[in-house]
This record gives sequence, C-alpha cells and structure tokens, in this order.
Amino acid sequence: MKLTRYLDEREESWDRFDELLTAAGRRPERLAPGELRELAGLYRATAADLAMARRRFPDDPLVQRLEGMVRQGRGLVYERATRRANLIDLFADRYWLLLFQRSRPLALAGLLLLVPAVLSGWWGVADPETMAELLPPDFLWVAEAESTEQGLGPLGLAGFSTYVLVNNIRVSLAAFALGITFGLGTAFLVAYNGVLLGGVSGLALASGNGGLLVAAVVGHGVLELTCIVVGAGAGLSMARAMLRPGTMTRRAALAAEAVPALTIAAATAPWLVLAGLVEGYVSRVGLGPVSTTIIGLILGGLFWGLYLWRGWLPQRRARRLAVR
Repeated sequence: MKLTRYLDEREESWDRFDELLTAAGRRPERLAPGELRELAGLYRATAADLAMARRRFPDDPLVQRLEGMVRQGRGLVYERATRRANLIDLFADRYWLLLFQRSRPLALAGLLLLVPAVLSGWWGVADPETMAELLPPDFLWVAEAESTEQGLGPLGLAGFSTYVLVNNIRVSLAAFALGITFGLGTAFLVAYNGVLLGGVSGLALASGNGGLLVAAVVGHGVLELTCIVVGAGAGLSMARAMLRPGTMTRRAALAAEAVPALTIAAATAPWLVLAGLVEGYVSRVGLGPVSTTIIGLILGGLFWGLYLWRGWLPQRRARRLAVR
C-alpha cells in the first residue's frame, strides 16, 4: 500500500479523532455520550493504523503523529494511570521502544563518534607531539600520570562525581537540542567529542600508558558514550523529521517528533548519573584496568541488553504477528 493512498483512506478518521481529543482536553466528561463512544471506536481504529504505519512506513513522520494521538486517547478512553505507573512504563518499555524506532539516527550518531575517534587515535599514535599541542591541557595527564588514584577523599570524590555527571548531562542534552539545526550542530558536537576521545587514546598509547587509560576510562566510558550517542540520536531524529517531513509541514513534523525525542533525552539522564557516579567512585580510585573493564562491560551490556529485550524483541514479535 502506498502512503498517499493510505492517507486518502484514513485521513478523515484521524482528523475526527484529533477533533474529539482537542474538544475533550484532559477531561473526557466534556464530550457527549455519543461522542465518547465515537472516541473509543476511533481510538481503537487509530491504534490499529499506528501498528500498520510502524510496519509499512516506519520513517515517515505520520508514525509520530499517530503515536501522539493514541497516547492522548489512551488516557481518555481508559482509566488514567498513576504517575508511578507512567514512570515504570517509561523505563520498562516505552523508552526502549522509542530507541528501537530510531535505530538509524542512533547508528549514525555512533558513526559520527567512532570514525573521528579512530582517525584521531591513529594520528595520536603516529604523531603524539602534535596531538599533545592540539588537545586541551586538562587531557594531557594520560601521558604523564602513573595511577588513576586522585587522593581526593570522600568529599572530593563526591564533588568530582557531581561535576562529571552535570557535564555529561549537559553534553547529551546539547547534542539533543542541536538537532534543531538540521542536525549540523549535533554532528559537530559528537564528532568533536570523538576527536577528543581518539586523541587522548592515541596519546596514551604512544606514551605507554594504555593500561592507565583503560583503568581511567572504560569503567564509566562505555555507558557514558552510549548516553551521548543516544542523546545525539534523539537530536538527529528531529533533524530527520525536518529534512523528510513526508506529507506534513516541517513545523508539524518537528512538533510530532519533538515529544518522543525529548522523552528519550530525559529518560537517559539517570543512566548519565550512574556513569558519573562510576567515574567519581570507581574510575578515579586506583582500580586496575581489569576491574574497570569488567565494570564497564557490565554497565554497557545492561543498557544494550535492555534495548534488545524491551525494544528489539517486542517489535520483532509484532512484525511477525502482523505478517501472519
């Protein structure tokens, strides 16, 4: 089925559903009894249309439009969930489904980080002197330090951990927000962080401090970089909506994508807090590379394991059922 034909057949139903949602607002009692019955029928029909659109037109902003209407309609048709239930649903299911539905922007964000990191890492190994001149002075410790032990004490570690997690959240939210620049700002920010990562890694390897780098970075870095990629992926998904609005205007496509993208960015913050705590209390207390590597792989494996379990597998089952 072509998108234009699908729109011709269903657009009137969606417009009526949207009209009833607007009239009801947050209070379904505003509608007449007949309108309430019509709302319930249109909710079920639109939910079925959403399942079809996700399978046939996954990259079209139409999916975000239908998701918004179905989400609002669910709160009116069924008993309103408590805030606690909403949070459980967000972190247990909806967050991972939103990520899976934006797997292509996530993959692009990962490439924007990894490719510059590999290139600058090769440069750092080949020409460490030039790389040392280009890197900010705060990063040069990797070529000089002998241990990750900072000697900060409990209060010092708490302050350092707070600084790190605030900085991580700032970078991730910036990568998300810069998606409104048609993705150019997001791409630059992620690539810049990739250059820094690769340059520091190359400089550490060239100076024989590779083990120290692993001990200082891997414990928190796997999860931290994952979160930055996720924030950037949310920003690039907004850029995609503006660049490929489909049958909607660019403004409408951006508005439809902004809510799920912001949900992704906000729900990623707790993971960034966890990464900041690990950096402050694990990566900088003198643990060796083996211990920090195990911790980093466990945290990264937990995140991507949940992505596969709660995001990829449910969508795969839904597609199989739709085909049958």
